[in-house]
Amino acid sequence: MRILLSNDDSVFAKGLRVLHEHLSQQHECVVVAPDRNCSGASNALSLLQPLRIQEMDNGFFMVNGTPSDCVHLAVNRFLEEDPQLVVSGINHGANLGDDVVYSGTVAAATEGRYMGLPAIAVSLANKDGKHFETAALVVLQIINHLAEHPLPADQILNINVPDVPYAELKGLQVTRQGRRHRSESMVKSEDAFGREIYWYGAVGQEQDAGEGTDFYAVANNYCSVTPISVDMTAYQSLDNMKDWIEKL
Repeated sequence: MRILLSNDDSVFAKGLRVLHEHLSQQHECVVVAPDRNCSGASNALSLLQPLRIQEMDNGFFMVNGTPSDCVHLAVNRFLEEDPQLVVSGINHGANLGDDVVYSGTVAAATEGRYMGLPAIAVSLANKDGKHFETAALVVLQIINHLAEHPLPADQILNINVPDVPYAELKGLQVTRQGRRHRSESMVKSEDAFGREIYWYGAVGQEQDAGEGTDFYAVANNYCSVTPISVDMTAYQSLDNMKDWIEKL
């Protein structure tokens, strides 16, 4: 299978390297990833600057853009032949619950789906993770399954893997997104010239993290597999919205 690999932690990230090492043993893989850490970039595109792509000594391709830029450029212009799958990761840290809204890892996968390709995002639930191999083995398992059982055309998979040895992984669970409490206050500081600056504070604590959520699965050493729709229409509200509009 021809697979396009990308991420949001940069082309230099260990998670990306480990993923490539494992997948390239069975599949034809090309890496096109950002030249810097783009965590939190979400689906941003670089519309006000030209994009440049550069081949590295290890054969990976580096782009001066966002994760979405990398996938769009690779599929739309750079690759001679379309990949059959887009895989984004392995992210350094989880993308659970509300995190997916901001995640560049998930955005790279959704960009692939927007371009008509099946796509998955995978994260290791520890920013200082040790067991990237566990996540890579899970991805291989899922890719082999996708060959016989493809995803619906409007969905991607968001996969979160506990940072444990593969032998300690209890299995895979299909989950829904949990939710966090409101994020903590931003941190006010000063730069070297005494001017006010602000940093984002810690993410909010888990609010909806019960059984069936991605939070719960990972906390209990299960791999969380969450189907995400790239069509954000709230179909269940269409009829009510029509009534609402008519009352304007």
